[in-house]
Amino acid sequence: MVNFNGQIVDDQELYLNSKNRGLLYGDALFETIRVVNGKVIFWEDHYLSLMSSMRILRMEIPMSFTMEFLEEQILMVLPTGVDTTSAVIRITVYRNNGGSYEPESNEVSYIIDSDILANPYYILNEDSYEVELFKDYSLSKNMLSNLKTTNRILNVVGSVYAKENGYNNCLLLNESKSIVGALNGNFFLVKDKVIKTPPAEDGCIKGIVRKKILDILNKIDTYECQEISVSPFELQQADELFITNSVVGIQPITKYRKKTYENKVAKDILGKLNAAARFN
Repeated sequence: MVNFNGQIVDDQELYLNSKNRGLLYGDALFETIRVVNGKVIFWEDHYLSLMSSMRILRMEIPMSFTMEFLEEQILMVLPTGVDTTSAVIRITVYRNNGGSYEPESNEVSYIIDSDILANPYYILNEDSYEVELFKDYSLSKNMLSNLKTTNRILNVVGSVYAKENGYNNCLLLNESKSIVGALNGNFFLVKDKVIKTPPAEDGCIKGIVRKKILDILNKIDTYECQEISVSPFELQQADELFITNSVVGIQPITKYRKKTYENKVAKDILGKLNAAARFN
């Protein structure tokens, strides 16, 4: 089911055409959100992230775009005819048709669609998961790299490279050769009791699960949490590596080159993340 500007539609021509600015210029933003048993998980964080990103891109935020309104729009596309009210939701906001690089208007439209969520809670995938560095292209260290825009061609090319070479994922580098994240999420490194993740200034996506994990870690004394640049040379000395996003929660990395990793810390944090989601 697709919600296009408040109307449930099944005809793509209503919202996707040759003049769509998201298609032509990547002039669009998105948020990927979990809905569990009819409840939008971490909704306030997702909402504030979307509003902040729209302001940065100088999109006009409609007066109707309140938290309550958009939550209602999200719930309209929950799966029907199945024994679940849990889903992965994607909301895409794009500038309306008109103009070239300079838009005729900053007014926006939105599309919300959904896929059935197999498990309502985050489950740790303990299967083999091998990564490599993607060195062909790098991310810029600026605010635009922090945003979830639909201009994700680097991630697409990196995903093709990973598939061609038998990797499950790749780690992205910025222009300073620091690790920024993975193709599909944020990146964490564990060494002893220290957990590192790249800072926003290095060009990482400001992911919501990343934010929630940082919130969790800053409230406990078990680990020392650092938002700090991560060098590829640190990968070989790490105890654990893991990737985070709103779909899987935490994905442990089991292998990088000849180095293998455990997942004890990832498992511990995942339990706390599920608890945070339940009481969100």
